[in-house]
Amino acid sequence: MVLCLGIAGAQAENAKIVGIGSSSCVRFNQEIVERSGAEQDYFAWAQGFMSGALIRAPEGVDTGLDLAPPSMPLNVQADFLRAFCAKNNDQGYMDAVRALYHRLRGPSL
Repeated sequence: MVLCLGIAGAQAENAKIVGIGSSSCVRFNQEIVERSGAEQDYFAWAQGFMSGALIRAPEGVDTGLDLAPPSMPLNVQADFLRAFCAKNNDQGYMDAVRALYHRLRGPSL
């Protein structure tokens, strides 16, 4: 699993991730309609993945990054992921998570 989202964009395309987060956006979109609690399961995976990326980031990269800032509380993050997958059926849920991580990072460093 590639954990450094900000630096390893090209590597992430080749990484063999596992778990619910490796699903396509199409599958995510279907599951959140069909199964109660599915969105929470996906979001828990996203939080764990982003936390792992933050922990594994090289020294000086993403230092001080808040994965739950007041400006983007968890419910807004979940909305972001849902909207991303609704607009990008050709991508994976992991792509949505990477986009969220980059949004949380703010302007390019």
